[in-house]
Amino acid sequence: MKTLWLEPGRYWLLLRRAGFATLVTLTALLIGWNAFQMLRINGIDTLKLISFILFFVLMLSIVLSFWTAVIGFIVQWRGGDSLDLTRTLENAPAIGTNLPRTAVVMPIYNEEPSRVFAGVKATYESLELTGRLKDFDIFVLSDTTDPDTWISEEMAFAQLREQVSDPERLFYRNRRKNIERKTGNIADFCETWGDHYQYMIVFDADSIMSGLSLVNLVRLMEHNPHVGIVQAPPLPVNRRSLFGRLHQFAMQAYSLIYITGLNFWQGGAANYWGHNAIIRIRPFLEHCRLPKLPGKEPLGGSILSHDFVEAAFMRRAGWKVYLASELRGSYEEVPSSLIGYAARDRRWCQGNLQHARLLCTPGFHFVNRIHILMGLMGYLASPLWLLLLALTTAEGIRETVFKHAYFTSGRSLFPTWHISVRERALMLFILMMSLLLLPKLLSLLINCRKRERLRGFGGGFKLICSVVCETLVSTLLAPNLALLQARFVIGTLMGRKVEWNSQDRGETSTTFGEAFRRHWPSAFIAVIWTVILALTVPKLIWWFSPVIAGFLLAIPLSAFSSRVSWGQWAKQHGLFLTPEELEPPDLLKRFQRELSIHGGAEPAAPPANGLTRVLHDVKAWEIHRSLLSIPPEPQHPLHENHLEKLRLKVLHEGVDALEAKERRELLLDAQSLHQLRADLNLSPETAEVHHSESADSQCSGPLRC
Repeated sequence: MKTLWLEPGRYWLLLRRAGFATLVTLTALLIGWNAFQMLRINGIDTLKLISFILFFVLMLSIVLSFWTAVIGFIVQWRGGDSLDLTRTLENAPAIGTNLPRTAVVMPIYNEEPSRVFAGVKATYESLELTGRLKDFDIFVLSDTTDPDTWISEEMAFAQLREQVSDPERLFYRNRRKNIERKTGNIADFCETWGDHYQYMIVFDADSIMSGLSLVNLVRLMEHNPHVGIVQAPPLPVNRRSLFGRLHQFAMQAYSLIYITGLNFWQGGAANYWGHNAIIRIRPFLEHCRLPKLPGKEPLGGSILSHDFVEAAFMRRAGWKVYLASELRGSYEEVPSSLIGYAARDRRWCQGNLQHARLLCTPGFHFVNRIHILMGLMGYLASPLWLLLLALTTAEGIRETVFKHAYFTSGRSLFPTWHISVRERALMLFILMMSLLLLPKLLSLLINCRKRERLRGFGGGFKLICSVVCETLVSTLLAPNLALLQARFVIGTLMGRKVEWNSQDRGETSTTFGEAFRRHWPSAFIAVIWTVILALTVPKLIWWFSPVIAGFLLAIPLSAFSSRVSWGQWAKQHGLFLTPEELEPPDLLKRFQRELSIHGGAEPAAPPANGLTRVLHDVKAWEIHRSLLSIPPEPQHPLHENHLEKLRLKVLHEGVDALEAKERRELLLDAQSLHQLRADLNLSPETAEVHHSESADSQCSGPLRC
């Protein structure tokens, strides 16, 4: 266990946390007390008590988020946080001749190769401009199981190596066995190559980062030797659909005060988001190995969401974890449709529910426990909120249909009069809406105050219109998203585990058929709910109208918001503009240029048959052979017999007769491929080159990691 480092301003940080906790507690108690007093006016019962408990639990998250935003606004208005880790660069010594060896690692899994390597090339070129390229190596760590995509990755990697100035800085490997998903992929890198590097900067397949940001992350670690992880907040970019641009705008417009507010109270116990972050490799290897949870999946077994837990383990070992809120030049991409967003959310839901079993782990910092609770409530809030709506509806129907009992079982000679709580309910509603909407107003003020930021959103009028439209559309999307999350939570608790599939990173539109299949329960609930209220308590329809409208419009909203044409219409009318969209930095220009060259901006065509390419294309064969494990792994006699059967199947029935798994098995065995080429009379002298992109590829230098 490392001795805790007394960071600058540590006692001031303790005062910050105490003040923040006091504000959250007092606000929650004040609102809770007023809500309870309103409920008890006409008598408290089990239904009302359950409703109050649900309301109070849900309100805690809203209050915590509210004060985080308010404090972030105040800090930003006063010029920023003096305790932000990024500020330490102002006093850091000038960069010496060399920086410590750092690896940029990008785990990928069945991704579109053109998109992946366009991001790698843009990052490489940006890093090269800093003059610090020699201090970094870039690793593409493939867990791709689809054999056709795998070979496409290898060809794209070879092509990239011949386009860059120093190909020895680029490495690629495809893991034979996909153990423990992304965490196993990263662990395999650390165990195999970790001794050669002091730091690693973890990317996702959609991550892009400027060279200056990469260098500054290393400088931050060097100047703060007791820091284990520094998270660079990524900004979403490159989306063109209406949903993607809406999400992208919201993150760009509102995140500044939230991130600043988080930094205000979390200090050196920040969270790790799983990508766009630098990690000190040695303590990561020693302290952050994830445990296997007892029991079966989905709540047992391997931990699906690794980042929260790894941050907590790093902090428990005495190493600080920081969010570098003022570091710029870090980017990612977000899903372009509600269905794509929900697919990603489904994986996060299972992972966050697993975290509940680690909440009481000995030695965790209390701030890390708060992070785990916040992540847990991010999903539990949806079914709890829907339950609260159902109980509120039931209470409204009961009070309307069943008359108030003025005399109760002879306990009193005098009647108990029914007292209207309409005014109190309205005031409570206004207060809760203020907690939700005031942070958006504060974000608007901050963005309007800084001229360069205001210009990046298209000016004051366009920014205001965008905030209003975003609020309206998000209000309509929220009920359907809550219902989806509630289904995810219930499914996970019932034992339904999630499949580990690659994320759709394109701009695929949702058809009305797909939208109906996914969202018909929302529309059905809206119709039934409206009919019940119309027959019993018509006045409640107005109170619930935003939720009912969101459910009713779920199908068309999901379909239309996924359309690029609607996103482009919004852009032409100045809605949801962002600074990186209006004035893209050089990094993003390079990335878009690479995408346009390789067609990666549009949905990719299915990759060519990988086994056929390797057998018939000399260059593909040479590249693939150089990237296989050398020396080859020893094979069991039974497996050798299995491979022999597969080779005979290819010779007699053709490559298309094999399943994808069988093609991958052959591609993993260099001896089988060599034998097949010999049997097919495909010697290097007589082989015909079928793929022009491979024919143009000249492999320079070693390709193998």
